[in-house]
Amino acid sequence: MAQEKTTRTSRAFNIPAQSLAGALNAFGRQSGLQVTLAADTSRGVRSNAVNGTLDPQQALAQLLSGTGISHQISGGTAVIGSPSSSGGDPGAVSAEGATALDPISVFGGRGNLGAGEIQISSEELEQKNPATIADVFSGEPGISVGSSLPMSQKVYVHGIEETNLAVTIDGSRQNNKVFHHSGTNLIDPGLLKAVGVDAGVAPADAGPGALGGAIAYETKDARDLLDGNGFGGFITSSYNFNSDTVTSGVSAYGVQDGIDFLGYFNFGKGNDFKAGNGDTVEGTSTDLLSGIGKLGFEADSGDRFEISHERVHDDAPRPYRANTGFIDGRPPWEPRVRDYKMDRQNTVFTYTDTTPEGWWDPKLVLAYSRTELEVPVFLPPALAIPPYDAVGTTESFNGKFENKFSFDIGNIVAGVDFYTDKAELEDLFDPATEKSRNIGVYAQARIEPWERTHLSFGARGDNQHFTGTTGEEWTNSGFSGNISGEYDLIEDLLIAKAGYSHVWGGIPLAENFIMNPNWDYGDGPKPVTSDNYNVGLEANYNDFTIEGSVFQTDLDDARSPRYAALRGIEAHDVRSRGFEIGGGYTWGDGYFKVKYANIDVEIDGAPADSDLGTYLAAPAGEIITLQAVHTFTDWGVTVGADAEIALDYDNVAAGSEPFEGYRVFNAFVEYKPPTHDNLTFRADLKNIFDETYSDRATYGQEFGTVTPLYEQGRAFILTAKATF
Repeated sequence: MAQEKTTRTSRAFNIPAQSLAGALNAFGRQSGLQVTLAADTSRGVRSNAVNGTLDPQQALAQLLSGTGISHQISGGTAVIGSPSSSGGDPGAVSAEGATALDPISVFGGRGNLGAGEIQISSEELEQKNPATIADVFSGEPGISVGSSLPMSQKVYVHGIEETNLAVTIDGSRQNNKVFHHSGTNLIDPGLLKAVGVDAGVAPADAGPGALGGAIAYETKDARDLLDGNGFGGFITSSYNFNSDTVTSGVSAYGVQDGIDFLGYFNFGKGNDFKAGNGDTVEGTSTDLLSGIGKLGFEADSGDRFEISHERVHDDAPRPYRANTGFIDGRPPWEPRVRDYKMDRQNTVFTYTDTTPEGWWDPKLVLAYSRTELEVPVFLPPALAIPPYDAVGTTESFNGKFENKFSFDIGNIVAGVDFYTDKAELEDLFDPATEKSRNIGVYAQARIEPWERTHLSFGARGDNQHFTGTTGEEWTNSGFSGNISGEYDLIEDLLIAKAGYSHVWGGIPLAENFIMNPNWDYGDGPKPVTSDNYNVGLEANYNDFTIEGSVFQTDLDDARSPRYAALRGIEAHDVRSRGFEIGGGYTWGDGYFKVKYANIDVEIDGAPADSDLGTYLAAPAGEIITLQAVHTFTDWGVTVGADAEIALDYDNVAAGSEPFEGYRVFNAFVEYKPPTHDNLTFRADLKNIFDETYSDRATYGQEFGTVTPLYEQGRAFILTAKATF
């Protein structure tokens, strides 16, 4: 019955014609099945394109049609044999009478995720139509995004700020701790293909510094948009009636034999938006430019080379402190708004083998990321010094080489990675620089040693060389380890999950704009370490799902310096703990989901506040999210609605005010004409009831002197897209 349910459930497939190994990876992700492939099966073989709503058996048959390769789906696994083979298992399906060989390499994954794992697919991103990174994580109560401005948004996972996670874009490490009033990773969500989050426990191959988990952003690729050789593109534009903001994008891409390319350019321009109370929120206008270029080449041997460059530029007047509306009692010479210029860029070279064979499945990544922020500095008039621009720049040259060793019960990924990070402040009076270099060695095993059991465990060792603003140097080394597992208590019905990790994170660089060239480092900053725990259950029955998890993250000696000469090595202990529960029901053309998170965050044993928690953590509390979507297939119409409900939260630091709850509801309708499926028309209604609120993670809500940066009030957004 479980096998029949797996193979007969229709899913939306979009797999371009490509190398067989790449196509089977995509099939594994989109079908939710594990895929095993015989070692000599894939070399030199290209797949057919698969598009449409099909059951996995139909999709796999279409993908392999004409190749002479056998295939069989059994017990949640698709077994792929060898070309032009004969005889053997009578249950195998083959276009030319072929049969399956013993599988020795594993692709894809199971339909369910481990405790703390979140995957946001390209289909989900398309459905969300995100305008900001906050929209990307909508529906996930355990992930909050502070600030309503893209350039000052920060992501918090279980209350832990993202600079304590291993954050990558296309495999490139991000080192963007520039200014505590700006964001850490300015990302145009229009560039994204998928997002993966490990909340708390992260594998060793997620990269160094995964103290509170990992976030991996993946951008679009030409091979995801075309069915084999050819050229295409799209034009999209949206209009936000709240702020009179126009955002438009244009893309062109192509695949010809072994060469593929993609170019995408997006620009947005608009005015300040109005909050739910009808007031205009100063400094919230849009002036955004972003783009990405990718070029790839795949040889007949399966060797694939790709280089990409992505850039996002934001240049507009912002609140004096860009993550805050206003603070009472500030000096009169500080203007309400000032110009912020933020520029982030990311360049990545990647080598992979798309036809791996058992023990040889290499990957090489070399990357350079850079974020620059320029802001004017205003000094007291008595000093007779006119305003001047200060520039903070963070950069990282990083990379890794790893190999996946596959065998009949799973695989082991082993490799070496490195980074060279630099944080620099160009200032008229106090220029300063901190630097660090790190080299790490790691291995992560993902195996199924027994029936109904899935284990992942790994370790990494890191050696870091840190240089302070004074030129003093320290070298430290540390060890990290993790283990997580799943066990089907009742096969395909009830799954138990658990995980633990200990992480050595080295010494994090300080924020650029508070660096002091005269810091007293004493015996040197202490390396930060963490311990993460999670336990969960997932129940599935027919089309119903219920899941829950309990988690805890402890950060020890988490560096959080301030400008004063004696505070350069200041550090705190942080604890985040809580639980999440959720449920959902899926039917043929839609779904409904509800989730609840209850998260408490402490710093040095006391409730966290958003000021002491800068670059550490933010208060969280209780959050409820709801989502419902349904597609009327014959009409080409999709309708959906979602809500976020934050309950009142009074577990606050001494002297702070309780957080007020809020309720935000959104809805959308999308139309794809059945006779012109290259066109999409969409209408979104955000914050339907005009709630006046700030996201729970936004700075300063608990302080009586702070007017927080409000989210936009009711907003009607129209979007049109044409693909050719």
